[in-house]
Amino acid sequence: MKLVDARRIAIRAQRLGDRPAAARLADVRALVDRLAVIQVDSVNVVCRSQELPVWARLGPHARDALPALCKRGAIFEYWAHEASLVPVALQPLLRWRMAEARDKAWRSLRALVRRDPGYVEAVRAEVHARGQLLARDLEASEGGKRAPGGRKVAASTGWWGWDDRKRALAYLFWAGEITAIRSPTTFERVYAPLDRVLPAKVIAAATPSTADAHRGLIDRAARALGIATAADLADYFRLKRTDAKPRIAELVEARRLRAVSVEGWREPAYVHASAPAPSPITAASLLSPFDSLIWFRPRTERLFDFHYRIGIYTPADQRVHGYYVLPFLLDDALVARVDLKADRAAGALRVQAAFAEPGAPAHTADALAGELAAFARWLGLDTIAVGRRGGLARALGAAVKRSR
Repeated sequence: MKLVDARRIAIRAQRLGDRPAAARLADVRALVDRLAVIQVDSVNVVCRSQELPVWARLGPHARDALPALCKRGAIFEYWAHEASLVPVALQPLLRWRMAEARDKAWRSLRALVRRDPGYVEAVRAEVHARGQLLARDLEASEGGKRAPGGRKVAASTGWWGWDDRKRALAYLFWAGEITAIRSPTTFERVYAPLDRVLPAKVIAAATPSTADAHRGLIDRAARALGIATAADLADYFRLKRTDAKPRIAELVEARRLRAVSVEGWREPAYVHASAPAPSPITAASLLSPFDSLIWFRPRTERLFDFHYRIGIYTPADQRVHGYYVLPFLLDDALVARVDLKADRAAGALRVQAAFAEPGAPAHTADALAGELAAFARWLGLDTIAVGRRGGLARALGAAVKRSR
């Protein structure tokens, strides 16, 4: 198979290049069902990162669409890829991971369970008694005991400042004993019993064997990716490759997957039975660093010859393109990258740097300017301010002025 055909299959399978005239909540729900996973991250440099994959595929839509689907019991958050929003129908396929939490959860969470199992159980009971709560609503654990007299202890802040309240809730969440939705104002997890978020039929559904669950997850990954190597398929739901390999073979035997060779790829690829045809694509989309089209960087390089590392996790003096850099998909290629920031106080979308990829077409700046204009309107920002850094900056600045 030609590489360009593999690219087109992958892009179309990810539902890019086919934005509706006006996206509805039903369109967002159908998109999450198709992708199976939308990674959640607290980064808010431009907007919450989970909003960007929906924007890339649907364009303007209600900013509260994902929280609305959570409240309706259509999607829920769990450790599917990283922290992710997934369709509720996938919850039974993730129960093997929940069952492994005692041995596989982060060391600090497991240590708390061993040190103070009574506190963890008390937290679980409190979630069920109250119906929903934040970590700071709980009494703290001090040396294995709850604070005397119900004394409240200020909630810790930051990833490394977790106290036992957050650890207990995180463990119970990982173990599938409780679930959570996100606060629309602070982005904190609001923890709740399963029956407050998941439909009764999902909770009552039979738990598949681990092998059956892995097979089901790989099938969903293959449908979302269109074409992928074994490593790509395993990464989508963070499965071990040794666990994924026999399930892939079973899906090939069942004709859910078809093995193919792709131009320039060292490993065999697998095409899903529902994969779209590799027809030409018209697309212009900004992509989140956590977008499922590009989140597995080896696949991004294989598909697009595009080397990408996210700047927010890179020391400032080692950043090449900027802090929060979004790749720009134009038709069937990644042709540019822009370092963006939403300056909400000034009402401006700031392009702090803009770079074109080798071989980018002549109309890249105009296409990117159009996407940025639509994106800024959706974010409620009045202007686009283009800085001077990057080889595409001058042409992009001129294109933005022309489009006003």
